[in-house]
Amino acid sequence: MSTVEAGRKGGSVVRDKYGGEYYRQIGKKGGTALKEKRGSEYYRQIAQKGGQANVTKYGPAHFSEMGKKGGNATKARQDPDFYSRIGKLGGAARRRKKAEAQE
Repeated sequence: MSTVEAGRKGGSVVRDKYGGEYYRQIGKKGGTALKEKRGSEYYRQIAQKGGQANVTKYGPAHFSEMGKKGGNATKARQDPDFYSRIGKLGGAARRRKKAEAQE
């Protein structure tokens, strides 16, 4: 039995014994410990590295295509008035921020 197979078998035994929720709990616990140890800036840095790696791997056109797919999926899922509503919300937030800055 290879190391990979042994690891998979051990993981399956743990999943069967404790359930899938167990993995969510230990993942959250580990994430919280890491955040306390390294700070939230660490997550920003690794996200930025991951984003740069994706740009290098796929190119900028990939992200444009993904944005269009996401926009089309949202358009299909939402009512026709959706973009009008969120546009007004964004405009209101901008006006509010501008007014606060002038005070």
